[in-house]
Amino acid sequence: MSLRSPLGRVLGLGAAKEGPAHWWSQRVSALGLVILGPWFAWSLTRLPSIDYLQVTAWIAAPVNTIGLLLLLPTMAYHARLGVQVVIEDYVNTGWLKVSGLVLVTFVFYAAAVAGMFAVLRISFGVTP
Repeated sequence: MSLRSPLGRVLGLGAAKEGPAHWWSQRVSALGLVILGPWFAWSLTRLPSIDYLQVTAWIAAPVNTIGLLLLLPTMAYHARLGVQVVIEDYVNTGWLKVSGLVLVTFVFYAAAVAGMFAVLRISFGVTP
């Protein structure tokens, strides 16, 4: 016995029609973080000191620049997906849910772009 409509059974779609895609997006971004997160922590612990000059020199290395440019958007995307689920599950007011989702998307993507911009500035040697 199924509670799905006949059309839903034929098409194989759930109620929201995007649940599996969201679930896979979270898993794939989590896999990226499982790889990039330990690399980031391990790389920073190998530095002789965590002062401004050491860290900027570390960021300016091409491999570290690429790693950070992969880590920042992956982290922001994964965090946005998680906060999106919380908002969808616990905010019941329609306009508040929509505006919350828009705000969260903007904030996380803006943070990722700002972080990537900072990494690129350091990598290319642009000083303030």
